[in-house]
Amino acid sequence: MTPHPNPEAGAAVKAADRAHVFHSWSAQELIDPLAVAGAEGSYFWDYDGRRYLDFTSGLVYTNVGYQHPKVVAAIQEQAAHLTTFAPAFAVEARSEAARLIAERTPGDLDKIFFTNGGADAVEHAVRMARLHTGRPKVLAAYRSYHGGTQQAVNITGDPRRWASDSATAGVVHFWAPFRYRSRFYAETDEQECARALEHLETTIAFEGPSTVAAIILETIPGTAGIMLPPTGYLAGVREICDKYGIVFVLDEVMAGFGRTGEWFAADLYDVTPDLMTFAKGVNSGYVPLGGVAISGAVAETFGKRPYPGGLTYSGHPLACAAAVATINVMAEEGIVENAARLGADVVGPALRELAERHPSVGEVRGVGMFWAVELVKNRETREPLVPYNAAGEANAPMAAFGSAMKAGGVWPFVNMNRTHVVPPCNVSEAELKEGLAVLDAALSVADEYTE
Repeated sequence: MTPHPNPEAGAAVKAADRAHVFHSWSAQELIDPLAVAGAEGSYFWDYDGRRYLDFTSGLVYTNVGYQHPKVVAAIQEQAAHLTTFAPAFAVEARSEAARLIAERTPGDLDKIFFTNGGADAVEHAVRMARLHTGRPKVLAAYRSYHGGTQQAVNITGDPRRWASDSATAGVVHFWAPFRYRSRFYAETDEQECARALEHLETTIAFEGPSTVAAIILETIPGTAGIMLPPTGYLAGVREICDKYGIVFVLDEVMAGFGRTGEWFAADLYDVTPDLMTFAKGVNSGYVPLGGVAISGAVAETFGKRPYPGGLTYSGHPLACAAAVATINVMAEEGIVENAARLGADVVGPALRELAERHPSVGEVRGVGMFWAVELVKNRETREPLVPYNAAGEANAPMAAFGSAMKAGGVWPFVNMNRTHVVPPCNVSEAELKEGLAVLDAALSVADEYTE
């Protein structure tokens, strides 16, 4: 894991990128992407030989780190054996991946429909719910992200939806609980939970229960801020869904496969949805893969009635071989337990200590290797350090914070007025402490913008 500087190669990579690659979520002329030369474990490096501790896990998906040798070997072996095959056939890697996933999903989520990623998993979960119920509407939360395809982005509850929102996607948004910025004037978690559930049920009543096919929630919202739901909320949503015959969908694309210190975040709350979407950590993103775990009742709908959906690369053998290897590595090496232990014993205490010393820290929250640090201009008023969806000069405080992190050798996950601590789930304690020390120094830069 020794970077070897090669600036000329880096310049060539950068030139080709700028000439031909169209980047997502970006104004193409305003970005300056880093040319990456390599990665291993919790680190990656550029062509100048500068190494970064990755506190983002890619896009929160390299749960077993970069270039895990057992996962790389599994992909190589599968490529030598059977590189690809159409999804209508039974293939060993696909069957074994489905078996291993079904062993770990809660309840009777025993049927696995494979997709190419998280967004199309959400697309198909919504389609299944609508066909199962015969109803058109989907209820989804503000402060959420469910993917960039047309239906998934309309379900999303953050500004990335706005440009594509035609108001005809059959989606109704509601407020989920988040006591730090409560929409329900709650003073306790119990109040927040009760009022959020009342708000949801009232929304259903006014929309018409017989029109609602599904309620979809990220079990723990990811990009929107890692807001852990209060005790009883998800169980309450489950009861509401049962009461009105609504399909309960949990989106575990980011929270699943060890990220929260459990195989799935739903395990933290002892709740079983009717459909569960997954991707990212299922194979640490080594080959694109996602899917929907399906309950017996929903699966039965399509027992003698064809499901009208599919993908050319559904259950791609290379992706499924990577999933089999990833799941086995996580079990053999205790990676889920590592995430739980280090989250409780290292990250949580360290972030709470930072919050006491830095006036820019309004709140820290999280579990496992899934934490958010909310940065504020004023602790008393809780005014965010930058405005909602800030850009340009308005985002200068967060840009300065992010630059300080990178200067310290840590690549940060920054979104709006937050930074997230989401390293690989097999990160070491020493690596965590290295990153947290850099975070401490960077928060001093954020402190300069407080009132």
